[in-house]
Amino acid sequence: MRVIAVTNQKGGVGKTTTTINTAAALARLGKRVLAVDLDPQAHLTYSLGLMAHELRVSVADCLSRGLPLSEAASEQGPVTLVPATLGLAGLERDGAGGADREHLLARAMRDVRDFDFALIDCPPNLGLLTVNALAAAGELLIPMLPEFLSMQSLGMLPRTVGVVRERLNPGLGSLAVVLTRFQKSRKLHREVLSMTRAHFGERVCRCVIGENISLAEAPSFGQDIFRYKPDSAGARDYLCLAREILSRRAL
Repeated sequence: MRVIAVTNQKGGVGKTTTTINTAAALARLGKRVLAVDLDPQAHLTYSLGLMAHELRVSVADCLSRGLPLSEAASEQGPVTLVPATLGLAGLERDGAGGADREHLLARAMRDVRDFDFALIDCPPNLGLLTVNALAAAGELLIPMLPEFLSMQSLGMLPRTVGVVRERLNPGLGSLAVVLTRFQKSRKLHREVLSMTRAHFGERVCRCVIGENISLAEAPSFGQDIFRYKPDSAGARDYLCLAREILSRRAL
């Protein structure tokens, strides 16, 4: 199983949108996909039609009580979701798991065997939850807005990845960057894409995710883009990204 953490310490870059729709695109291509909501805001959970306050078991229970992820997982459309609740915020704040608290998620994922992919939606910081995702993942996918400040914040990630690889997860692969909300007509967006590719080379995905209103509308219906508007530009962009992920063993 390929485990991909979708992360960026900067908020508002499209992590949840990318997690949902990349997962759905991979499922559309015949893959069995698990989506893990590791953000206390539970946007992935809400976007797939679940109400976090109504959940009996969530990923927070799995991490704090040592339950396997299968205890919280449920099928939501084409993907299997491990939902989140605000309880994750307490775990982030207070810590858990003693000396090995960075591997709570990795331990909870040990029984997850029936999937080709697991995509983890991370919170917009480098706290305990994100570290857990990095410790469990084999690959990183970094959504990034085509803006200079977003590009600057991206520069700190390779060092973090190096520290995690050295101390917690030697199997963590290299990061891959995907630009979101991209508008080809805007000079700034083209310049940022060019500069990002010049700095990160092949780690920048060939596919970009264009600005598309359907991507913003779909979560209000509890749907991924393929169930909401399968003929939209957003659906085409995420299908392109999923195919690119499949074309390379590790982005």
